[in-house]
Amino acid sequence: MESISVSKFKEKCLSVLEDVRKQKKRILITKRGEPIAEVVPVENHEKDVPLKKTVIFLGDILAPVAEEDWEVSK
Repeated sequence: MESISVSKFKEKCLSVLEDVRKQKKRILITKRGEPIAEVVPVENHEKDVPLKKTVIFLGDILAPVAEEDWEVSK
């Protein structure tokens, strides 16, 4: 894995990010030789939202609560 100092990353941030995106490579960012962050390419944005389109609406969440339901909730 390629590494780059945080100061060089600040200088070349946009080109480093473009390299990560195009070449699908990971970059380790270091400060004084110690790893502080890792930049990784996004593989598939849709994989990041596995629960998308899985919500089921059962009712109006803003509607007033019935008195018997309110008592049960206490």
